[in-house]
Amino acid sequence: MPEQTPDEAISSAGAGGTMDLALDEGDTLEKTPGGPRGTGPDTKPQSLWSDAWRDLRRNPVFIVSALIILFLVIISIWPQLIASGDPLDCDLDKAQEGSQPGHPFGYDGQGCDVYTRVVYGARNSVTVGICSTIGVSLIGSVLGGLAGFFGGWWDAILSRLTDVFFGIPVVLGGLVFLSVVTSSTVWPVIGFIVLLGWPQIARIARGSVITAKHNDYVQAARALGASNGRMMLRHIAPNAVAPVIVVATIALGTYISLEATLSFLGVGLKPPAVSWGIDISAASQYIRNAPHMLLWPAGALAVTVLAFIMLGDAVRDALDPKLR
Repeated sequence: MPEQTPDEAISSAGAGGTMDLALDEGDTLEKTPGGPRGTGPDTKPQSLWSDAWRDLRRNPVFIVSALIILFLVIISIWPQLIASGDPLDCDLDKAQEGSQPGHPFGYDGQGCDVYTRVVYGARNSVTVGICSTIGVSLIGSVLGGLAGFFGGWWDAILSRLTDVFFGIPVVLGGLVFLSVVTSSTVWPVIGFIVLLGWPQIARIARGSVITAKHNDYVQAARALGASNGRMMLRHIAPNAVAPVIVVATIALGTYISLEATLSFLGVGLKPPAVSWGIDISAASQYIRNAPHMLLWPAGALAVTVLAFIMLGDAVRDALDPKLR
C-alpha cells in the first residue's frame, strides 16, 4: 500500500476513514472531548502567562514576598485587626518610654504608641505605592504604546518630552512641587509621583510595542484588514505588556520609599497624617535616648520595600523568555 502524505491522511480521516496514530517513545495519550491527544513533542505549547504562573508558584521568593504583601494589604484596609488603639492618642507622661505590656514597641516623643502608629502607617504607604503604580502604568503604557505603534511625529514628541522629565531630579522636584501644597492627604504625593514616573514606563512600553508590531502574527492581521485598534488591543498589547508589569512591580517599592523620603523631608504627608516617613523624621533626634522610636517604623519600611522588590524580581524571572 503506497504511503500517504500528511494532507492525504488527514483528508481520509476526515472523510470517515481511520488513521493510525503512531506515538513516539515517551508520548502519552490524554482524554479530550475530541478523542485521544498526544502530549509529546507535537502538543500545543502553553502560553507565556500559564508558564509564568507555574514558575511563580514554585518560587519560594515569590511565595514569601506575596504573603508579606498580602499581610500589608490586609492591615492597610483593616488595621484594627491587630491594633486596637488610636495612633493619635498620646500621653506626654509616657514619652520615649520603652516596651511595656500591651505596648510592645514603646512610645514615641509625643507619648504615642509606636506599635499602633506603625500598623496604621502601612495604610498611607501602601496606598501611595499602589495608586502611583496604577497611574504611572496607565499613562505610560498608553502614551508609550501609541508612540511605538504609530511612530513619526508622535514618537518624536514623546521622546523629547520624556527627556525633559528625566532631567528633573525627583527629590528636588518633590521639594519644589509639594512645598506649596498644604493638604495632609496622600493625593498630592501620588500626583507628583505619577507626574515624574510615567516616562520610565512609557519608554519600556514603546520599546515593547516596536518589537511586537514587527512579528509575523501582527503582519498577518494587518494583511487580513484588521484595524489599528484591533491590532493594538488583540495582538500587540497582550504580547508587549510583560516588561511593563515587571518594571511597574519593582517600581512600586521605590514609590513607597519615595513617599517616606518626601515625608521625612517635611513636604510629603504632613501631620496629623500617619506615615512611616513622618515617624522616622520625628525619631531621628531621639536616636541615642530612644532608638526604638526609629527602629520599628524604619524596619517596617525596609521590609515593605524589600517585599515588593523581591516580588518584582520573581515576576521578571518568570516572564523573561531568555531564562527558559
